[in-house]
Amino acid sequence: MIAFGALGGTISMVSGDESGIRPSLGAEDLVTSVSAAAGVRIRTATLQRVGSSSLTARQLVETLAWAEQEVDAGAAGVVISQGTDTLEETAYLWDLLWQRSEPLIVTAAMRGPEQPGADGPANVLAAFTVAASPGARDRGVLTVLDDQIHAARWVRKSHTVRTGAFASPGAAALGLLVEGEVAWTATTPRDPAVPAPDRAALAAADWPWVPLLEFHLGDDGRLARAAVDAGAAALVVAGSGGGHVSIPASDVYAELARRVPVVLAGRTAAGPVLQRTYGYQGAEIDLIARGLLPAGWLAPLKARTLTQLLLAAGADRDQLAAELARRGRLPR
Repeated sequence: MIAFGALGGTISMVSGDESGIRPSLGAEDLVTSVSAAAGVRIRTATLQRVGSSSLTARQLVETLAWAEQEVDAGAAGVVISQGTDTLEETAYLWDLLWQRSEPLIVTAAMRGPEQPGADGPANVLAAFTVAASPGARDRGVLTVLDDQIHAARWVRKSHTVRTGAFASPGAAALGLLVEGEVAWTATTPRDPAVPAPDRAALAAADWPWVPLLEFHLGDDGRLARAAVDAGAAALVVAGSGGGHVSIPASDVYAELARRVPVVLAGRTAAGPVLQRTYGYQGAEIDLIARGLLPAGWLAPLKARTLTQLLLAAGADRDQLAAELARRGRLPR
């Protein structure tokens, strides 16, 4: 049996009385056209009906708890559908907490069900196929869209409208579906789950505000200072190139790093934050020496997700630095 939970998103959106499409369909609606072809028994639950940009930390933890309960009740795997807008964040959050051998698959759609060439049914069917595959066990959280399988740790949304909108910069897709069967083409190491309170406590926790700031020409750090003054518990800065900011911004970030954790990621679409190449003020050697924490190969959104989760779970700066070093490494 495969459990299927629906959270909303484009895959569930149809036209209403007002302009534009809106989340409307539930889990049962989404499996109607594919349940026979799936070849497995499916148990459904409609968990939310929202655009993924409005999902909250509490809802995401409650969804994870539901998935764990389904596995405890005998599910061989779990599929969750949601919107694509924040899928790279939600899938990674779940991956950081998922401790089961059973696969947790996240899928979505780039076209609504009323549009020509709607991709939702094919993605849901593919997700069920992967969830039922023995090769999906012990791989953590996976995403399945457009017949491609990606690890939650690496996947990113790379296009606003294409059905093949997801990629894993810096790593390969783990597999694909060919003629209805799963072909595994790569592996990626699975890290232990993040130590965290029980699900009820984590869902009820006051999750800290951790803004993500992207460096740009002329950025002098004043927005970062304003964020910390307004209560940010940590910052993630997406530096240019290998992790670089301006001279004025570097002084601000060095000052702020004495108040809150400041994580250094890169705004470039692929590649790691450097650590020992550039030595001028505002470059990575300077910033790390003055207290910024390098995110390694983690994309800025992944680094922000990890940072917020760890702080919500009670981690201190040293624990955050250790987890960034562990989870930001390149797969081997």
